[in-house]
Amino acid sequence: MVAKKNIVTCIVLSIITCGIYGIFWFISLTDDVRVVSGDTRLSGGKAFLFTIITCGIYGYYWAYIMGKAMMQAKSSNDLPAEDNSLIYLLLQIFGLGIVNYCLIQNDLNMIADKNANA
Repeated sequence: MVAKKNIVTCIVLSIITCGIYGIFWFISLTDDVRVVSGDTRLSGGKAFLFTIITCGIYGYYWAYIMGKAMMQAKSSNDLPAEDNSLIYLLLQIFGLGIVNYCLIQNDLNMIADKNANA
């Protein structure tokens, strides 16, 4: 089960900590998506490490696969599922990765709400 996170708080903490909380949020998002989608290939620590090793290039792949995994997670939780992979990829390319974090967190919060009410 994933815990809800306040998106505004996560953004503010990312800014205040000069991105350190953003790293934690990235890892946490990836691990939470693994839980709700059942995709065992996803790992927050590995994704962060690969992103550093490849000087950010892996981050583009991460954004794309997160879109696919979120579609699977929403579908398996009986929520309207759309494939946002290309949107996430384009946002990442244009340097708006934090918007991806917000969109993914919003979807995770919806899944957490649905599971809490079930």
